[in-house]
Amino acid sequence: MSSFAWRAARVTPLGELYTPPRMTGALLRLTVQIVLVASLWHGLYAQTGTTAGLDRGQAVTYAVLAVLSSRIRELDQYSGRDTVQQHVHFGTIVYWWMRPMPPRRYYALRALGEQLYGFAWALFGYAVCLAAGVIDPPESAAVAGVFVLSLVLGQWVLYYIMLVIDQWCFWALRNGAALLILVFAQNLLSGVYAPLWFFPDWFVTLSSCLPFQATLSVPLSLYIGRIPLSDAGFQLAVQAGWVAGLALFTRFLWSRAARRVVAQGG
Repeated sequence: MSSFAWRAARVTPLGELYTPPRMTGALLRLTVQIVLVASLWHGLYAQTGTTAGLDRGQAVTYAVLAVLSSRIRELDQYSGRDTVQQHVHFGTIVYWWMRPMPPRRYYALRALGEQLYGFAWALFGYAVCLAAGVIDPPESAAVAGVFVLSLVLGQWVLYYIMLVIDQWCFWALRNGAALLILVFAQNLLSGVYAPLWFFPDWFVTLSSCLPFQATLSVPLSLYIGRIPLSDAGFQLAVQAGWVAGLALFTRFLWSRAARRVVAQGG
């Protein structure tokens, strides 16, 4: 990675590292979320052994991993005035087209740095929860390997989904409402609030036609054994298909975005 690329990748993580109170707040929020989620699912399974095909260990593991996985994309760009919406509003977005690096690559490197930073948080939380017995380990090395691959593909899909919402700013100037809708849809349809198999069949069918399930539900279902290894190849292929389709779509939007750049506040 070149020096310029490395500087682009560390933009948002440095905003966190240079602001210790934000890191402390993130750690406290993550700890409270894990404790509350684990307590909730332990309570729900207090009077039953198996529900919807899952025992208590699987349910708690899924819920805690969902919290940890969500942390990968929870960096606070707004405080650092580093969101696409802010750049469009203040006119600084024009500099993305004046650098020696294409804006598409700059955005991708920035997102890569954010996700690597988020992965470090998630990995730390996973190690602590595993050591404390809060979550169960994967059944085998094969399951662990498939889970990691599926998780990477899921985060790749999520990157493109977030990119589409950011690209919307080039046409609407602001994406606040769209982002709120996306966050809710992502958490609901990807199984963050609750595993998808607790929902009605029509809801599961609807979710399977959208990319959100591929971001989180698939990798976590592979981890806990809800999706057997024999079906892993198909699920990974679906995730890869979403990556390819969204990549082509966002590339098309980038080609049109330069015509829509407006230095509104510059």
